[in-house]
Amino acid sequence: MSLLTWKMHGDGKSIAAGAVVSTDERLSWPRTIGVGLQHIAAMFGATFLVPIITGFPPTTTLFFSGVGTILFLIITGNKLPSYLGSSFAFLGPIGAAMAANATGGMAAALGGIVFTGAVLAAVGFAVKAAGIGWINWLMPPVVTGTIVMVIGFNLAGAAKGNFTADPLIAIITLGSIGLFTVMSKGFMSRISIFLGLVVGYLVSLAMGDVKTDGIKAAEWFALPSFTSPTFDMSIMILFLPVVLVLIAENVGHVKAVSAMTGKNLDDQMGNALMADGVATTLAGFGGGSGTTTYAENIGVMAATRVYSTAAYWIAGIGAVGLSLSPKFGAVLSATPAGALGGVSTALFGMIGILGARIWIENKVDFANSTNLLIASSALIIGIADYSWTRGDYTFTGIVNATLVAVIGYRVLNAIAEARK
Repeated sequence: MSLLTWKMHGDGKSIAAGAVVSTDERLSWPRTIGVGLQHIAAMFGATFLVPIITGFPPTTTLFFSGVGTILFLIITGNKLPSYLGSSFAFLGPIGAAMAANATGGMAAALGGIVFTGAVLAAVGFAVKAAGIGWINWLMPPVVTGTIVMVIGFNLAGAAKGNFTADPLIAIITLGSIGLFTVMSKGFMSRISIFLGLVVGYLVSLAMGDVKTDGIKAAEWFALPSFTSPTFDMSIMILFLPVVLVLIAENVGHVKAVSAMTGKNLDDQMGNALMADGVATTLAGFGGGSGTTTYAENIGVMAATRVYSTAAYWIAGIGAVGLSLSPKFGAVLSATPAGALGGVSTALFGMIGILGARIWIENKVDFANSTNLLIASSALIIGIADYSWTRGDYTFTGIVNATLVAVIGYRVLNAIAEARK
């Protein structure tokens, strides 16, 4: 099909039992726009949490999220439905970059995001040329699960810092997240973290603890603010583990959509990695957070049975439109520390548990001494943040844990195989 042409699914109004609206189909435009708006709502909470936590401009992140989604659809030939939102894997390296460079921390972090995107795009090109087998060899489930777990639990200290800044609001926020999780179903349950943040924000506002001067001064409509990156190899190296997480997330997304639609999308694996790499690189050059394919939006597809890429064009265009309101961004930037503490406590823990989920779903064998040693050692190194400095380069806990997981696994596995 041509890039912006979709076949009408049936009468465009209904979906028969057991049927799905495929990637190259669409419902009537009003219904397609409605599904697109659901995708915006689904990505909204998680996409905005990253700039709120890191201090990046929220509207700029939203702008590049929308642009990145449109680029993803173009690069994958309109065959792979996906929304590209902010990746939580960048939180640790961005925080480390900001701490290491007090005056130009954001610009240095953006350089790391550009670096991550460029490497990911190169990996996508290699996958397109040589297939996915080498990635499965380099990153078996025991390794990917460990890296994801480390990225989540390494941030425990940052969560504690915000939590203790205003424990009352943090507890209210965390408790609200729990209530929304257990008392809601479907879509509401999937955005429980964002809804909990809203409750914490509103309670803090009622108590007079939210600074509203910036909100009042912000314009209703204007272009997002753009920031240029700076490139420091000692900072950029901190972002290498993120590449591995983005690879795992993109591969998982393609496999999930393939399973749900019944289409073999393996030929789009390289394109998906390249597209996310290009979108992340572009975001880094302009001041946005790095992107990844969003599981939240897979949930919308599963619930609606609409896999049409037309809905994602609506979502991408809509996100760009929303990014043109600085007042909207100022409201988000005024989020109180206590609310962030409650959110980050839940969020960072969830990221860590996702690593365990990878182990469980892939039946990782921890009776295997190599698996046990690699995972346990890397976790302690990452969570305790074992760091060391050589010259201008500081290797943080996340970097060192990733090196142990990736290289250590391959070395020990090779020795074990040779002994056999």
